[in-house]
Amino acid sequence: MSTQTFAEFYPDLGVKIETIAKNLSIPWSIDFAPDGRIFFSERTGTLQVIDGGVQKQIMKFDVGNGEGGMLGIALDPNFESNHYIYIYYTYNELFSTKNKLVRYVESNNSLTNEKIILDGIPGASYHDGGRIKFGPDNKLYITTGDAGNPNLSQNLDSVAGKILRINSDGTIPEDNPFDSAVYSYGHRNPQGIDWDEFGTLIATEHGPSGWRGVAHDEINRIEMSANYGWPDVIGDETKDGLTNPILHSGDDTWAPSGAAFYYGDQIPHWNGKYFVASLRGEHLLVIDFDLEYNVIFQEKLFLGEYGRLRDVVNGPDGLYVLTSNQDGRGTPTSNDDRILRITSLYDTEKIPDWVENIFLWYSQEQISELELLDALKFLIHQGILQVDS
Repeated sequence: MSTQTFAEFYPDLGVKIETIAKNLSIPWSIDFAPDGRIFFSERTGTLQVIDGGVQKQIMKFDVGNGEGGMLGIALDPNFESNHYIYIYYTYNELFSTKNKLVRYVESNNSLTNEKIILDGIPGASYHDGGRIKFGPDNKLYITTGDAGNPNLSQNLDSVAGKILRINSDGTIPEDNPFDSAVYSYGHRNPQGIDWDEFGTLIATEHGPSGWRGVAHDEINRIEMSANYGWPDVIGDETKDGLTNPILHSGDDTWAPSGAAFYYGDQIPHWNGKYFVASLRGEHLLVIDFDLEYNVIFQEKLFLGEYGRLRDVVNGPDGLYVLTSNQDGRGTPTSNDDRILRITSLYDTEKIPDWVENIFLWYSQEQISELELLDALKFLIHQGILQVDS
């Protein structure tokens, strides 16, 4: 299947959004090969690749139902030489549901040499976690949900309701805080992880709905061995030994899934900002932190325009977003689900012609002081106008 590109323009944000692939079946995770290929998972059980603009199914997995299925994927940091691809998925075994992490060798858009890296992760029809990413330390990080049993999150003998950290071969790093894969605990259902330029891990987490209140989705700064409190505390509640989120949604519901810091040349005015794909909230949340990880700015972008957003990833040529409107909770359009790519609206190597004219327009009273101020703010955000701090 060939992919086609369609673009929508957002002059107020200085970006455009292109549809890279459409009519997908609940895309969940995406990663990029050094040779330009784009790999992505669909929750219904397929691993797909876009190679030279052509979309192809690589493998179909037998996966569990509900919110589980084929979830996170990650290419090995040394993919160019070893072609390892890691896949996290939900499966049914007799009367139980579990999750496993497997590794394959990819060759010519096919998979061989399956190796089970981690198995028996508690699963359910919901709260399966599933995000996997390599950190700046080349360790593999895995998010797991509480599998519908909140008590597992506080149980260090269980890998449920945790963020795990392992070596790429499945062994336990010597500097892990516990004698296990557990890196942090007390999580409900974390599904977004990424690191900033200083190596700090920031994660998203779904808050409760129903029992134990509603909403209170979280953004957490993840520290080794820290306990993030589920199910004992939510939101601003405190308890000795438990770590509070750096931001939560209060009574609002984001349903935060994938997350990414953006670093790149394609959207210079977004460099260093943290983006969160929001499912129920149907927006892309952008957050700016200070050096102490206090939130100094947050905004909901594209609210309701693309429906439910499942993942956001810093790609080699822009910021990629996966929609999730075919998951039974969204309102799909004729093109859903889609892979979107966000890039700068303007050539970052060229100053737009209108920049040359704004001061002339102001001097001729064609624009107001407020309009001039808005234009200057835009130029600063675009990186076209530099201001010394």
